[in-house]
Amino acid sequence: MTIRIDVEFVAKDASKAVKRGDLIIAVDVLRSSSSIVNAVANGAKAVIPIKTLKEAYKLHEQHPGYLLAGERKAHRPKGFDLGNSPLEFARDIVEGKTIILTTTSGTAALVRCRRAERVLVGAFLNAVAVANKAMEIVQRKRVNVSFVLAGEKGLFSLEDFLCAGAIASRFHADGLELSDKTLAAVFAFERVKDALYEYLLKSRHAKHLVELGLKADIAFSCKLDHLKVVPVYQHGKVTLMQ
Repeated sequence: MTIRIDVEFVAKDASKAVKRGDLIIAVDVLRSSSSIVNAVANGAKAVIPIKTLKEAYKLHEQHPGYLLAGERKAHRPKGFDLGNSPLEFARDIVEGKTIILTTTSGTAALVRCRRAERVLVGAFLNAVAVANKAMEIVQRKRVNVSFVLAGEKGLFSLEDFLCAGAIASRFHADGLELSDKTLAAVFAFERVKDALYEYLLKSRHAKHLVELGLKADIAFSCKLDHLKVVPVYQHGKVTLMQ
C-alpha cells in the first residue's frame, strides 16, 4: 500500500483531511503548537483547545482549577492566567495542570480536526518525535497523512509551511508518496534549515511578534528537535501520547 503525504495550507481545509480519514498533524508554529508541545513536555495533564473566548471563559467558570491561557491579537485576554508564549508554560506553572487554551488560529485549527480519529500536534520543537510517531501509526493503521496548517487568520503561513517540511523530511518508511505540496515544503525547509531563525524572522507573523517584543518566542519555537514529546488531540483534549 502506498502511503500518501499531503498538506492543507489553511485551517478551513481541515475537513478535507478529516473526510479522507487521514492521520492529521496540526501545525501552528508561532505560537500555539509550540506552547502545547512545551506544556506537555513540562508535565501538563491536558490542554483543551477552545475556539472562542466566550467558550473559554464558560469552561473556566465550570472548572476554576484549570489554567486559562491564550491570546487575541498576540495579547493575553483579560482574566487569563497565561498568554500564548511557549516560554510561559514552565514546569513549575503547568505540571499536573489542565489548561484551557484559546488562540486566534492554532486552537481553531485543532477544533476543526476534532472528528478525526487522532491528531498529532507538530512544531519545530518536536519535529523528529512527531515524524517517528506518525510513521509508527501509518504503518500499523495503513492510513495516509495530512498536515493541517493553521495559517494566520485564514491565510498561508510561511512558518507553518516550513514546519511541515521539517517533519516530512524526517519521514522514513517504504511506500511513501509525497504530494507536490509536501515536496515543496520539504525543499523549502532543506533550503533554510541551517538558518531557520533568520528566515522565520522574514515571515509576516514573525515581524508582528517582533514589533510586540516577542522575539524570544520565535527563537524558542525554532529549536529544532529540542523536545521528544508527541501531543495527541483526541476526545476534545490534548495529552501526551505514550
